Amino acid sequence: MDKRRVSNLPYHMAQSEKLVTPVSLVVDAVLVIGFFIYLFSLLRSHVPSNDPNMVKVWAGLGSACMTGVFWLALQMFRVVLRAQMAANRK
Repeated sequence: MDKRRVSNLPYHMAQSEKLVTPVSLVVDAVLVIGFFIYLFSLLRSHVPSNDPNMVKVWAGLGSACMTGVFWLALQMFRVVLRAQMAANRK
């Protein structure tokens, strides 16, 4: 058994490398917040209510749900991009 492998990951992925940096956190935060604001402004006109509080609540809930999916897609994109770049280096 190879002692370098401490998990089921290949050795090059099991090495300790910094996956999250302060810059990547700021970029993710800006993209996610911007996406939420865009969707919130888009969904406000689609809420079937005349009560401004209900419009804010339902536009916010819908935007939060879709922003969560956007965040997941962004993280998956980062993982795939990193894996492809690592494969191309070899």
